[in-house]
Amino acid sequence: MKLDQKIAIVTGAASGFGAATAQRMAAAGASVVVADLNEAGAAKVAADLEAQGTRAIAVRCDVSQQADFQNLVARTLEAFGRIDILVNNAGTTHRNKPALDVTEEEFDRVFRVNVKSIYWAAQCVLPVMVKQGGGCMVNVASATAGRPGPGLLWYGSTKAAMLNLTKGLALDFAKAGIRVNAVNPMIGETAMLADFMGMEDTPANREKFLARIPLGRFTQPQDVASAVTFLASDEASYLTGVCLDVDGGRGI
Repeated sequence: MKLDQKIAIVTGAASGFGAATAQRMAAAGASVVVADLNEAGAAKVAADLEAQGTRAIAVRCDVSQQADFQNLVARTLEAFGRIDILVNNAGTTHRNKPALDVTEEEFDRVFRVNVKSIYWAAQCVLPVMVKQGGGCMVNVASATAGRPGPGLLWYGSTKAAMLNLTKGLALDFAKAGIRVNAVNPMIGETAMLADFMGMEDTPANREKFLARIPLGRFTQPQDVASAVTFLASDEASYLTGVCLDVDGGRGI
């Protein structure tokens, strides 16, 4: 997979799936904008990429806020002159618990970060891609988007919305040369693992969740990074509106 001369923005790229995706895209030849609410973490990832010979910058960004997304676009254009790829990876969850125990504050936050961010991405980035004649968006959704996970009802619904938006945007912007796809990871070894499980992260508790995954392991950051990079590459030039499961067979 090659991304030579491409300019890629990856949100939520200070750690986990996002950091792995930024690194994988850099290895494929892209220049990378590392965007994250964690400014120090984003700066470290960008510095590591630069040390490896990749052009990279870090931008602090709360993806739920219009002003932050506008600044992200402005900083990218100032540094690189265009935006070829946007990876909407930043996301959050409420802790795994019964649906009626999720507070309004938790509900609002998860929808603001996981869904409204796609609205701002469309409003701020897609006009740039239309003007330059094309581009690619990849959304990091979840296996719970199509198969509700116990204790994650409201989180899963945000990811289901993301898949609907992925397909709708793919239709709306196909004639502009813009492809929009998504990946659906299973639970992964990230900082939010305990929240997704709703219990302490211990070997015994992990086994309860691993038993549901046919391939017998959690999603690794590199699994997501490889799938996202493929969908963003020219090798996937005929793919749009695709929602690719990266779930170890959980959805079968």
